[in-house]
Amino acid sequence: MTKQGAVRVLVVDDSALMRQMMSAHLSADPQIEVVGTAPDPHVARERIKALDPDVVTLDIEMPHMDGITFLRKIMALRPMPVVMVSTLTQRGAEVTLEALTAGAVDFVAKPTHGSEEAQAEFAHELQAKIKAAGRTRVKVRPPASAPAAPRRPRPFTRAEDKIVFIGASTGGVEALKEVLSGLPQNCPPVLVTQHMPPRFTFAFAERLNRECQVAVSEAVDAERIEPGHVYIAPGGFHLEIARRGGHHVCALSVGAPVSGHRPSVNVLFESAARVVGAAAVAVILTGMGKDGAEGLLSLRRAGAVTLGQDEATSLIYGMPRAAFEIGAVARQYPITGVADAILDACDAESVGRRASEPMFQDHRP
Repeated sequence: MTKQGAVRVLVVDDSALMRQMMSAHLSADPQIEVVGTAPDPHVARERIKALDPDVVTLDIEMPHMDGITFLRKIMALRPMPVVMVSTLTQRGAEVTLEALTAGAVDFVAKPTHGSEEAQAEFAHELQAKIKAAGRTRVKVRPPASAPAAPRRPRPFTRAEDKIVFIGASTGGVEALKEVLSGLPQNCPPVLVTQHMPPRFTFAFAERLNRECQVAVSEAVDAERIEPGHVYIAPGGFHLEIARRGGHHVCALSVGAPVSGHRPSVNVLFESAARVVGAAAVAVILTGMGKDGAEGLLSLRRAGAVTLGQDEATSLIYGMPRAAFEIGAVARQYPITGVADAILDACDAESVGRRASEPMFQDHRP
């Protein structure tokens, strides 16, 4: 039966069991309609033409043509929202990150066991991400004729006390790459929470470390925070900033999920408001839901500079919108302007000038 106004989904997976399970999970949501399934990319190509789905779920490992190759063909010939279905392995993490770079909207990790709790979590995440994908605006990606020239961050003089905090979720892989590649080697310390499961954050940090001038790594508990370094919250752990022995350090914990997430952006931002206060520069980027909004508001009330990604460049304008609507975001920027905005807020030469200016204004280019 057709569901009026529902997100129409094509499920592509070589496993008949996974196709059946995912179809059942998705069909249980009244806002989702499974219009078909396909066991491989060749069948999927014909069913995309015939059924015109709103969203495609795509397995990474398939016969005849791997998911990444098929994804690139979709993005070149018929751009549409694609949600990858991945395994919780290091190989799965690396290929998934490649898929997100190639144009996939998001990914869902396959459950590692068949318990009712694991299946319920998988179903909830799958449904939420499919509905979010159905609301995204997928951009046409021109074929890459040659590798893009690496971005050259502008020179700047760092204010000694500044520390940067960034939160992101859906769409954050590309957004964070854009921001961090715009930071120079002498930038302030940066702590990042990106919603990702274990293993994926390690692969993500390694990829960013190769592509950016700053050093990027997964955060380690009690690790001293240093300038020129970016610390990524490990999947499955909350990341906070703490003060120990006269130095700022990373603090990891396995407390209950906050806003449905561990790591949680809200946990990071609240710790920044307590420990760093007005010396913090906090940024909320693209993502689904409201995680980070309340923590960013705490930071703004503590005198921190608070920035948000604008709607036009956000893959999902959920987290930035939630923060903006409660007054937590002082200024919004397109993603290409966020790195410079961070540097402006941390530049020793401009900090004194800005002290006499009204900080809390909305910037809408």
